[in-house]
Amino acid sequence: MEVTGLSAPTVTVFISSSLNSFRSEKRYSRSLTIAEFKCKLELVVGSPASCMELELYGADDKFYSKLDQEDALLGSYPVDDGCRIHVIDHSGARLGEYEDVSQVEKYKISQEAYDQRQDSVRSFLKRSKLGRYNEEERAQQEAETSQRLTEEKAQASAIPMGSRCEVRAPGQLPRRGTVMYVGLTDFKPGYWIGIRYDEPLGKHDGSVNGKRYFECQAKYGAFVKPSLVTVGDFPEDDYGLDEM
Repeated sequence: MEVTGLSAPTVTVFISSSLNSFRSEKRYSRSLTIAEFKCKLELVVGSPASCMELELYGADDKFYSKLDQEDALLGSYPVDDGCRIHVIDHSGARLGEYEDVSQVEKYKISQEAYDQRQDSVRSFLKRSKLGRYNEEERAQQEAETSQRLTEEKAQASAIPMGSRCEVRAPGQLPRRGTVMYVGLTDFKPGYWIGIRYDEPLGKHDGSVNGKRYFECQAKYGAFVKPSLVTVGDFPEDDYGLDEM
């Protein structure tokens, strides 16, 4: 076969192997010797360089030649972009042997041994007192949560069930309604006040996530924090219906 000279310093080829079911597209320098080229192919197909036999195929998958001169340059063969180089393994390995990760021995370490390591993420977090290992920050957060819960409980205890009220939330107009629920809920922590609004300005019918807390029409029910609720003589607006 006549060898043609090519000026491009690199060539992009597909690599296939008798050990693998897939192809890889790689770029290589034409100045590599076949021996050097085989060493690079070890990382692609997993076969030892000493056990490789190389075959060159054209872009149309037509066989060209064997790459069997160890000291010859890759560029001395008719290798062009889109060609395929097939690696035949003679090491005795089986097809797919290097693809089956279940055969790879997994590294395992006990929790006790991991705790003793000084180069682990857990050790770094402990030394730096970050995340759940920051006892001061965690204690402060727990104290703040407890204080907030105590304050909410005190505020909620001052809001009688069935009383008329007005809800003033930031950025919203005042809304009037009736207190229908006071206490803890399953959907969010803390104390909540269930309101049945006089108008359809709510979000639900008194049930949240499938659990019913009180009864009202759809879009008339809402839950708000105790700090937003003012209990008092707030008669229901009749919208001037009694006017003559």
